[in-house]
Amino acid sequence: MAARGALVVRPGAMGPRSLAEDPARAARIAEALSCWFRAHARDLPFRRTRDPYAIWVSEVMLQQTRVATVVAYYERFLARFPTVEALAAADEDEVLAAFSGLGYYRRARLLHAGARCVVARYGGALPRDEAALRTIPGIGAYTAGAIASIAFDRPAPAVDGNVARVLARLDGIEDPAEQVAGRPGLAARARALLSAGRPRVLAQATMELGALVCTPQAPACDRCPVAGACHAHRTGRVDRIPAPRRRPARPQARFVAAVLRWRDGVVLERRPAGGLLGGLWCPPLAPCRARVRPRAPARAVADRGLAVEWTGSAAGWVRHAFTHRVWLVAAWSGELRAPPPESGALVVWRPGEAPPGGLPSLARRILAHAGVEAATKDGGTAP
Repeated sequence: MAARGALVVRPGAMGPRSLAEDPARAARIAEALSCWFRAHARDLPFRRTRDPYAIWVSEVMLQQTRVATVVAYYERFLARFPTVEALAAADEDEVLAAFSGLGYYRRARLLHAGARCVVARYGGALPRDEAALRTIPGIGAYTAGAIASIAFDRPAPAVDGNVARVLARLDGIEDPAEQVAGRPGLAARARALLSAGRPRVLAQATMELGALVCTPQAPACDRCPVAGACHAHRTGRVDRIPAPRRRPARPQARFVAAVLRWRDGVVLERRPAGGLLGGLWCPPLAPCRARVRPRAPARAVADRGLAVEWTGSAAGWVRHAFTHRVWLVAAWSGELRAPPPESGALVVWRPGEAPPGGLPSLARRILAHAGVEAATKDGGTAP
């Protein structure tokens, strides 16, 4: 059964002109999408606000992360940093701790840098114009469009993968190179659609449609409010638009983790700034080549000034997937024979505490694999 208020196109109708070329068609689609969104939108905390700062935070967190995971982080983050001024004044370790467990920590650093830019350059108020928004660290075309459209009700395109798929199917775009987010043709179509109604509503409606109905596989066309205006649906090419893409295999790297106990705590090391997990705390890691049973990283530990009595290794590997690579980590346990040297790079962490900057999920998984409880207080890590 078609969604209530869905568009119906007479049989045998010609294929559509582009949304950017046909304002009347864009208006009909905009009306159907708006009605559908009012009836079916998920009740999410970042949809209950028009605060540009809160919307910015939500859009940063939603990058590469599921909505269900983001909700708790978003509410805790805004409770700790309720304004852009509060975020700008915070120490970077506090910001990283609030992101700890979400992954993609570069987002947190850029959000922090962006907040400081907004305070210094714009007096704490995010600009309304998408071009001005893009001058802020960490805000690219998509995020600028999302803030401008959702917070300020401006027809600024915010084209992510979900929106790109909806637009490509609506207009029956055949060329795979023109089906991906970031292409000017999709941005022009999105701008035309937003201009045909309330941008605040339509931006979110198009995102929601792509997330819940117009999915990559097995889209629910029977529940789509604009199926009658969708060229891919009407021509039976929904499974071919967008064209299937083969993801390249992600390279793997192998490490040995030293899970070292000192009294009632475990030694953690701050990861180097600028790399993966930069500035966060993990058990000391050393690269390895072994594929079956890696040896204890004795030399790497000695280079860190740590005197260790090894107690054994945990079976198997911890596999952790980043966006473009995979780490396989084997864990060796040991006891320190002397306290670790005093330095800003090493701390003795006690389960139940939250180390400065937070404990990433990889560190928690390594510790759990080695038999160390890694729960923390006050939201220091992800649940």
